[in-house]
Amino acid sequence: MSINWMTGHLARWAQAALLVLVLVPSLPAQAENGFAPNFTLRDINGANVTLSSLKGEVVMISFWATWCAPCKQEMPHLDAIRQDFGVKVLSISTDDARASSKVKAYIRSRGYGFTVLLDKDSTVVSEYNPSKSLPYTVLIDRCGKIHKVFQGFKPGEEEHLRKEVKALVDSGK
Repeated sequence: MSINWMTGHLARWAQAALLVLVLVPSLPAQAENGFAPNFTLRDINGANVTLSSLKGEVVMISFWATWCAPCKQEMPHLDAIRQDFGVKVLSISTDDARASSKVKAYIRSRGYGFTVLLDKDSTVVSEYNPSKSLPYTVLIDRCGKIHKVFQGFKPGEEEHLRKEVKALVDSGK
């Protein structure tokens, strides 16, 4: 084998590796070990809520914003799933400090019963969903492991989410 052949081969391999690094989005922190990263955020009433305090429960984390139409379409379904299956829903607003003042009024006007948290500086959404696409819903089992991730929302997709939640609740995991 010639040095030129090896150099050319290595150069093509390096180009391919660089292309993969550029095209593949960074993976959320939970992908490393399967567990949902812990966090503490304030709810719309000013109380701190920590994810690890919910270990032993099935949890849905939904990232949304007041300007996101698909997020608003998904929310009544999340509340219905919460009521039907007894799962804990953490609805995390990604609105910045200026827009977050609208969150409490929006939630109250709809009568949602889930916990609403504020991620004004986007630290938690960046950890779970670096691309910050919305809505972004994470289903977590009773051991704190990520069971499934749902990105985006279109009418009818709530049935798939409902089936996943039911299966997880029924499994006892």
